[in-house]
Amino acid sequence: MALKALPPSARLKTDLMFNGIRYSEALGEAAQHAFPNYYPYRFQPDEPDPTGKGRAAIPYLLNTPDGTTVRVKGNSASPWSVTGDHKTGYRVAKDGEDSLPISFEPLPDWMRRRSHDGVPLAKAGVSLHRDMAVVNVAPGCQYFTADKQDGVSMRCTFCTYGAPDARIRELDQDMERVSLPESTYRRMQEALRAAIDEGDIRHIYLVGGSMTDWRLEGERFIELAQHVQEVVQGRVPVACGSGALPEDSLRRLREERLVDNVCFNLEVWSEPLFAKICPGKHHFVGYARWIGALETAVGLWGRERVYSAMVAGIELEPEHNMSWEAAAELALEGADDLCSRGIIPIYSLYWPLGGRDRGNYLENLTAYFETLSLGYREIRERHDLRISEDFMCHRCAYMQLECDIDRAMAESRAAK
Repeated sequence: MALKALPPSARLKTDLMFNGIRYSEALGEAAQHAFPNYYPYRFQPDEPDPTGKGRAAIPYLLNTPDGTTVRVKGNSASPWSVTGDHKTGYRVAKDGEDSLPISFEPLPDWMRRRSHDGVPLAKAGVSLHRDMAVVNVAPGCQYFTADKQDGVSMRCTFCTYGAPDARIRELDQDMERVSLPESTYRRMQEALRAAIDEGDIRHIYLVGGSMTDWRLEGERFIELAQHVQEVVQGRVPVACGSGALPEDSLRRLREERLVDNVCFNLEVWSEPLFAKICPGKHHFVGYARWIGALETAVGLWGRERVYSAMVAGIELEPEHNMSWEAAAELALEGADDLCSRGIIPIYSLYWPLGGRDRGNYLENLTAYFETLSLGYREIRERHDLRISEDFMCHRCAYMQLECDIDRAMAESRAAK
């Protein structure tokens, strides 16, 4: 069944993701008991700032009554705002419209505790997307520090996640070494065990900064997965969210049953865009070899076990000189090609870095994202591909629509 428009839950999520939420006393209060956002709210010069500090902590994840999860973005120009309090409950409303009851993902008790050696478990390299535990004990990415090629930085143009910062010191990561200290792994295991014991963890996702040598990166993720399996012992599905890895690393991950799913983030379709947007990935691994690794993984794990995160909308940055229509057509061409190989792309909304001075930028990005999301649903249906609940579901998909659309379609069919 073809969809002509996004289901209401997905449309609401898209609206909140694009527009964000402006600061209110209620939003600030929620941060005191909610899972913390990695990006604080930044007040604009003409915006009232009750903190007097120019920034304020805000929650990370917002949950709607039907279980949809939305990442919270602060935006002073947003028509959306939050009212209420922790005791009576929170509501979100768009200017001039009725409010909707919501909740914020709470800060779990284990994140207030310390490890056996006194380190806060909140800094042990385990984070949460509701029912997904994300393990990242090596956040520093070598593409940020690699030598420039012809004056071009090797980091992906949209990324700040892998920038060397305080996290690598907290986790004792040496960016030039494969292995992490045993103390880092032990703290991670304590945090992961506590998260599983305390909450309903249904997926585990392994991620980290890339290494310029994909064989060394393979060694790191094998080691990481081994330490995770010491805790999990196969009870919770584990996904490897590394860069593309060589075949011998993939075979070990599969044959030793270290991971159940893999996700090598191609980020964008077409080699010219890949080379511009992911120069380090293109220089050190290469576009064809990246897709080849995904195909090898399909041969090892099978259909519906191999994924690639894509940055939906990066094509609309001004330097790429693409209309939203052309960008959506290219992205859908890529989705069809990847699905034909048994590779399932997952599209995360891109929060723009540039181009926002153009009056129609967000309108174009919205049209692109909705067109892509609707068209991609038909492509997956045509290729008979489903996103495995072992890998991702609507509860943990905080910036993606695939699982929300699939759930709405299933509910619609069941109601008939």
